[in-house]
Amino acid sequence: MADGSVERARSFGSAAGRYGEFRPPYPEELFDVLEEASGVVLAGARVADVGAGTGIATRALYDRGATVVGVEPGAGMAAEFRRRHPRVPLVRGDGDRLPFASGSLDLLTYAQSWHWTDPARSGPEALRVLRPGGALAVWSNDPDVGVEWIADQQDRIEERFGPGWYINEHPRSQGGLEFTTRLLRWSRRIGVDAHLAKLATHSLFLVGRPGTDEFLARERERLLRLFPGGTVAEHYVVDLRVARAGQP
Repeated sequence: MADGSVERARSFGSAAGRYGEFRPPYPEELFDVLEEASGVVLAGARVADVGAGTGIATRALYDRGATVVGVEPGAGMAAEFRRRHPRVPLVRGDGDRLPFASGSLDLLTYAQSWHWTDPARSGPEALRVLRPGGALAVWSNDPDVGVEWIADQQDRIEERFGPGWYINEHPRSQGGLEFTTRLLRWSRRIGVDAHLAKLATHSLFLVGRPGTDEFLARERERLLRLFPGGTVAEHYVVDLRVARAGQP
C-alpha cells in the first residue's frame, strides 16, 4: 500500500463503534452464491475472515454454521468485534502474514478488505493456508452508481476531494488463483442522517482531510431537499470474486 493508504487503513479504530452501527450488512443471497461459486458448504467449513473489522461478514458466516475465525489487525476494531460478537473467535493478524497452518482452511474470505493487503504477499498466503479444493472469496458492497442520486453524490465527493476516495482494488488472477466474478444488487432504506453517518465511516472522512464536516453538512441539506421524508434507499452492488485452490 502507498503511504496515504496506510494512513487510511489505520484510521478505522477511531470510528469502530460507528462502523459497526452504520456500515451495511450483506444480503443473505450472497452466501448462497458464495457456496455455489466456491464449492464450499458453509455449515461446518473451516473459514477465516480476514480484515474482519467489527465482524459484519464474520458473524454472517458464523450464523450460516461455518467454523469461522475473524482476523483483524486493528486494536479498536478488534475490541468492537469482541464486544459485538463475544462467541465468535478472533485473532490479531493481517492477510500478508496469516496466522494459520498450511492447508488448514476450506475457505478464506475478505469482505471489504482485500485492498488493504499487498497482493504479492496475500495471494501466496491464501494458497498456503487453503486446502486443495478450498477457495478464496473477496467481496465488497459498492455504491450502485447506476442510481442517479448515488452517482451524483459520488461525483460531488470526487469534485471536492479528488478521484480515488473510495478505495476498492479487486483481486487479480495470479499464479494458482483464477477469479470468477458474480454481481448481486440489493438495497436498504435508512434515514438521511444514518446514511451520512455511514459515509463518514469511510477512510477519506476519518483521516482529517480539511472540509469533510462542511461537505457532510451541505450533503445533508441536499439530501433532505431531494428526500423530504428523510429516508433514502441506498443501492449497492456486491462484487464477489472467487478463486479455487488446486483441486483435491
